[in-house]
Amino acid sequence: MLRYKKPLSLRKPALNLVRSFRATAWRKNDSTAPPFNSTAVERAEDEVDVCIVGGGPAGLSAAIRLKQIEREKGNEIRVVVLEKGSEIGSHIVSGAVIEPRALDELLPDWTSMSDHPLTQPATSSRMLFLTPKLSVPIPHPPQMSNKGNYITSLSQFTRWLAGVAENEYGVEIYPGFAGAQLLLSDEPDSTDPWGNKVRSVQGVITNEVGLTKNYRMKSSFEPGMAFRAKVTLLAEGAHGSLSKQAISLYNLRKEAEPQTYGIGLKEIWRVDPEKHKPGEVVHTLGWPLDKNTYGGGWVYHMDGGLVSLGLVIGLDYKNPWLSPYREFQ
Repeated sequence: MLRYKKPLSLRKPALNLVRSFRATAWRKNDSTAPPFNSTAVERAEDEVDVCIVGGGPAGLSAAIRLKQIEREKGNEIRVVVLEKGSEIGSHIVSGAVIEPRALDELLPDWTSMSDHPLTQPATSSRMLFLTPKLSVPIPHPPQMSNKGNYITSLSQFTRWLAGVAENEYGVEIYPGFAGAQLLLSDEPDSTDPWGNKVRSVQGVITNEVGLTKNYRMKSSFEPGMAFRAKVTLLAEGAHGSLSKQAISLYNLRKEAEPQTYGIGLKEIWRVDPEKHKPGEVVHTLGWPLDKNTYGGGWVYHMDGGLVSLGLVIGLDYKNPWLSPYREFQ
């Protein structure tokens, strides 16, 4: 079997394989560099109506819907999406089963768009309990039915959605801009859910460049850019850095259930055409995990002879020697 790597959409010039090295004088410490003060540094600013942090399906869908409301109401708004990846989709785990109900509501005519990536409908679903030597069929939970769903690359789907947002609705998307900190009001001017006076979020500051590990400014220092926004939407995904800041600032985990975390590993294989079953969805329980470890696997037969397979393991596993990567192999 050959492991598949998606080709880049844009070919870059070949790089010179002979690398040049430059020696830098060693310094015992960086005490001579000026300390970094985020409140005192001068930075470029831009004013927008809505700043969305995260160029995944959620952030892009929100941007599209806002621009649709703009057309309905006739009030022009500027919507900006900041994405830390070098390109949209570069930080999205590929291989997914998509239930298209939300997409039908957002873009009712998406099926007529010739370049959409939802080309492989799910044709069957199975649930297997695995042992070291056997795979035992078990009843498939009805709530996991995949009738009407599609198997696709989520990264490819996100790139397509970004194209729709930019080209059809005029959303401004800036890849390579990581949100580093929330831009807050100077004085407490709002209240948190518990009635405490707090500073309000007024935008986002992107990452600084050229800081030492002790937060001193090197000669190459470049301040991050401030995006001032009337509304800031955090769509970073699980445990995003700005989301953690907001959760801490406004005590949003108070009276909330503790979070459950897991780690997922996946590969995409190109398989023998005789073994490829386009549209088949398989979920697994059991081996290679023991009865005390929460988790499971998947095998999705995608379009084009590709198969996405992976394993998810809850991070509360009891065995300190367990390696999720080795279990997956």
